[in-house]
Amino acid sequence: MNSLWFFDDVNLFKVLCPHKFKAYKQDHDFDAYKKKDYIYFEEDSSNKIYLIEKGKVKIGYYSEDGGEVVKAILTKGELFGEKAILGESKRDEFAQSVDDKTSICPIGVQTMHDLMRDNQTFSFKVYKFIGLKFKKLERRLQLLLFKDTKTRLVEFLDELCEEYGYNCENTGDHVIKHPYTQKDIASLIGTSRPTLNILLNELKEESYIDFSRKEIRILKKVG
Repeated sequence: MNSLWFFDDVNLFKVLCPHKFKAYKQDHDFDAYKKKDYIYFEEDSSNKIYLIEKGKVKIGYYSEDGGEVVKAILTKGELFGEKAILGESKRDEFAQSVDDKTSICPIGVQTMHDLMRDNQTFSFKVYKFIGLKFKKLERRLQLLLFKDTKTRLVEFLDELCEEYGYNCENTGDHVIKHPYTQKDIASLIGTSRPTLNILLNELKEESYIDFSRKEIRILKKVG
């Protein structure tokens, strides 16, 4: 199935990056980031949106006690900082590179508004994307607030299955080939990596899943 983080069936990078447009190409550069580099901080000015050409980016904020809350981990082709389109003046979250060779395509808010003004269909897709993204984040925050850790993991796996999964014809299992590390998943469900590993092995012992580094298989129930 297609990810909610993409327009219908189109890679955002191929659609939005100014490098693809003759009018903007000459003055456009990509930004390179190493692991743990920040793209922006909370309270920074919201004057750009960003597309990921390669690598991964963590989106989150810090709680009053200084704890890190991870809202999303985004990968190639995905968009972030999009609230600037809606008039946000200052960031209410941080964006940080997760990989050593992350490449970002920055788009000025005015450039984005120009693209949207000149193409009504494109503008509709942008707003649709933003709505779907907010809906997904709301679901994740509800999980963090109201569900125990094991339930959060199971529901997150169901979400991964919707985004990255397909049915294995030979076994009937749901196969999920995803871009996340165990550390990423632990951050996204609000737990530690050791606890995640314990829970994954519990689900494996219960014959709910089987897993490797880049693949999770939700096993077909027999009987």
